[in-house]
Amino acid sequence: MSKESPLAKRIKRHITGRRRTYFAAVTPGFEDLCCNELAALALPTETVSMVDGGIEFAGKLVDCYQANLHLRTAGRILLRIDHIKASGFRQLENKTAQIPWELYLPPTGVANLHVTARHCRLYHTDAVGQCISAAIQRRLTDNDMRRKEPDGPESGLSVFVRGVDDRFTISIDSSGEHLHKRGLKRHRGKAPLRETMAAAALLLAGYTPPEPLIDPMCGTGTFSLEAALMAKKIPPGWFREFAFRHWPSFSPKRWAYMKRQCEALFDSPRRPIIFASDQDASACRRLEACVRHNGLSDTITVSEKNFFDFRPQDLTDGTGMVVINPPYGVRLGSLDESETLLGAIVDRLKHAYQGWKVVLVAPGQKLVPTVPFKLEVRPFSHGGLKPALMFGEIR
Repeated sequence: MSKESPLAKRIKRHITGRRRTYFAAVTPGFEDLCCNELAALALPTETVSMVDGGIEFAGKLVDCYQANLHLRTAGRILLRIDHIKASGFRQLENKTAQIPWELYLPPTGVANLHVTARHCRLYHTDAVGQCISAAIQRRLTDNDMRRKEPDGPESGLSVFVRGVDDRFTISIDSSGEHLHKRGLKRHRGKAPLRETMAAAALLLAGYTPPEPLIDPMCGTGTFSLEAALMAKKIPPGWFREFAFRHWPSFSPKRWAYMKRQCEALFDSPRRPIIFASDQDASACRRLEACVRHNGLSDTITVSEKNFFDFRPQDLTDGTGMVVINPPYGVRLGSLDESETLLGAIVDRLKHAYQGWKVVLVAPGQKLVPTVPFKLEVRPFSHGGLKPALMFGEIR
């Protein structure tokens, strides 16, 4: 039996076996949804709290894996490493160099630094980043873990530093690419909604598979793909990679076991329950290829249709949910055209979709009162715009 190295023992004691604090970045206004998702992962509710920009929670390393794999509304999961009080660069570098970076970063990993500072005497973010980078190099060198050029692909590990009132919170990113990148799409649209926002909308509106879902202006198919993952009980992170796989503490066996547990719960509807359509034939072709490639054809059908030319009864019996994210009038069409289109959409919904749940994205708050049925509203930010997310039941 091979003996564990001193480093492996330290990793087990300080990283793998210890509860640590994590931060889930969430779009402002949707923190409650992320809290509910964390609760569903069986994390102790007393360890979950809303903070500026997201949710903090305590858990072991395996809980970090679970959060990345399962959270639909979080954009990134950070592991809190340390909090440092510093008003000078020498003080900041010395304290940062005392952090055991060899427990968090591999020798061949490339750490990208993301620094913000507010009300700090050390306000120059580039200088702060250089200072912290020098401290990391110093620590690894002192521990005989000199940074080398990686033989294979770079790990892309990132360190986030947030300074407020001369107190710097240092975190390491466990996610890698933003979590809205599910790894499903190879096609792009002109103004796609982020997957995390689509998931939030579906959760808010109470989407419950196997009820049917109609996505009649599907574009790149974000709503349809998110709903399909929910219907098939596939975690949103199933098709992608994560930065924590490059951590010295990563356990391939534990990760493989976790994914096998998830896969055992996968489901498949007896017939397609998600009906995606668009009047843009090329958009439909790209989405159809994506659906086939990811094994979702048993759940989603894609067809070239104009929303105003069919009734929901043409697709499915009974009622379900209809989701619409029309052009906002900035990247697609004009604002006047967008307002006219929204008026026609709500009129069609009122007359053809009575009793259906609805998710409707409006270009702005001022158009909300024009909707002739009562819906709940949540504003959000999207590409510099301030659209309104409306959801409820059409009555």
